[in-house]
Amino acid sequence: MTRETTGGPPALWPGADGRPIACREKLKMLADNHAELAQTLRDVFEDAVLMGVDEAALRELLAGMVRELESPKRARGPA
Repeated sequence: MTRETTGGPPALWPGADGRPIACREKLKMLADNHAELAQTLRDVFEDAVLMGVDEAALRELLAGMVRELESPKRARGPA
């Protein structure tokens, strides 16, 4: 993904087939989700650092949370 230099959403969202997502409604939702997540991450990061959490440790913790996300495409067992 290429990122805007302003920290905004990526200029292109790659699809599963390698081609960029082109649907305007999908792009709007992706941009909205990106903005919402970015604001939440800023708030969490600021709060934790101001409470004395080590910045590097927090960055690793947040990255680990992303790495551990399960894909919604994977088959899930019974609830």
